Parts: sequence; structure tokens; C-alpha cells
Amino acid sequence: MSDVPLPDEQVLRAQDQAHAEGHDYVKGSPHLRHPRLRADIEARLSRLVRDAVARTGGCRVLEIGAGHGTFTHTLLAAGATVTVTEASKASAEHLAHEFAGDERVQVVHDESGTFLLDQAARWDLAVLISVVHHIPDYLAFFRGLQDVVAVGGAIFTVQDPLWYPRRSRTSHLVSRGGYFAWRLAQGNYRRGLATRVRRLRGGYSETAESDLVEYHVVRQGCDEQAIEALLAERFDVEVFTYWSHQSPLLQHAFERGRLRSDFGVEATRRRRPD
Repeated sequence: MSDVPLPDEQVLRAQDQAHAEGHDYVKGSPHLRHPRLRADIEARLSRLVRDAVARTGGCRVLEIGAGHGTFTHTLLAAGATVTVTEASKASAEHLAHEFAGDERVQVVHDESGTFLLDQAARWDLAVLISVVHHIPDYLAFFRGLQDVVAVGGAIFTVQDPLWYPRRSRTSHLVSRGGYFAWRLAQGNYRRGLATRVRRLRGGYSETAESDLVEYHVVRQGCDEQAIEALLAERFDVEVFTYWSHQSPLLQHAFERGRLRSDFGVEATRRRRPD
């Protein structure tokens, strides 16, 4: 049995509710909405799959939290077979319909978040895109995830917020101010105002969907250096940082500049445990 921790049931329920039928993944997702970000992720995924195919003749991918399958198509086009997991029932049903009849894809509705616990299978590549910041104990999750990656394999994670205390003040101000401006056009003002008041007071609700789904806002992002140190015990690790914002205007203005808001990790060449 893997050491992946049991998930938080409240977080899983909030994820399911937030991503119910009709949910638009693209609207609030810079990595889906903005061509430059999306193209970079697609290029990295394709390269990782091609490397595995060149090394072993195939590439078995575990894609955790695939949404509506945007990058599943990228993985398939590069030559992978993909096991897709989704905590959202509606998203899992969408994926099952999207890839119906495609023997290269297995869709798993992982409503309990325990799919990894009893897996004897090993994958050449584990993919988490805009997922890690939803996991309360993400370091424990990565410790367990290492065990289901085959020797020589890789973990790829991207589109998670940098650890707030290490971000520049300018990056914080531009991100936060731009987010407020973008948020005004999204409706649902009562929920948005309640969430903002709660966070300004330093509070966190164990029942509010907005806090459980965007858990990273409460715990100050994700510690990319801690993830790097953990994975470096068994992998060659590259951490890359970049600018990501919901607003197309701010994305275009700063994506080629020095400001950084998010990060990704490529952990490759998984070694055998000592």
C-alpha cells in the first residue's frame, strides 16, 4: 500500500460541488485561457511523453484532476496511454463521454480520493495540472505519489501559486489588484464579498466552498522549495517559475517580464530507493 494520505472529505465534497455539471474550467484558468501558457505546458508534456516512449517503447500516464481533458488530448497525441482521475462526478462523466471508445484512456471517478492507495500499477509519468494547491497536505501526497512512478519515470506539476512569503511585493500587488478587477466581472458578489471580508480578518471557514477549493489562499500558496527538496531524494528536479493571471490584459502585459506568480516542477529520472 502506498503512503498517500487519506484525503480531507470536506475538501473533496467542495471540489465536487465547485466543478459540477456546466462548470467552465477555462474562464478562471490562465493555463487554459492564455495561448502562451497553454502552449508551454503542451510542449513540456509532449516532450516528457516522447522521452518515455524513446526509453521504454511506451508511456503510461497517470493524470490526476484532468478537468475536461484539455491536456489529456495532448498526452494522447504525443503517444501516451492515460489513466485519468477526477474527484468531480460531473467532470468524470464528461471525460468518459469525451473519450468513449478510446482504449488508450481509462477514466476513474475518484470520489474518495483514495485511488492511489491500493494501486499495484506503475506509471511512467504522473501529471498534476492546477491540482497541488487543492491538496491540504501536498508534501505527504508527493511522498506517496513517488511510489507509483516507475523507475526512470517522471512527475510533472504546473500552475500552482508560489509560496507567498518569497514573492515580491510588486508581484503580490499586481496579482491581487488585477484579481479584484477581474472578479468584478464574474458575478456572485455576495459570496465574493463574504470571502474577502473573511480573509482580510485572517479567517478560514471549514465549510465555505471558496476556502476549501482555493485552499492555497489561506495557507499562503505552495512551498515550491519544499516540494523540490522532497522530490530531489529520488528524481532530478527542475522548478520553473512564470507569471499567470486570470486577466488577459495583465497576462499579456507581464508574461514576458520579471514578475513571477506561479510555478511548475519537472521531476525526471526516478531512481530506485536506496
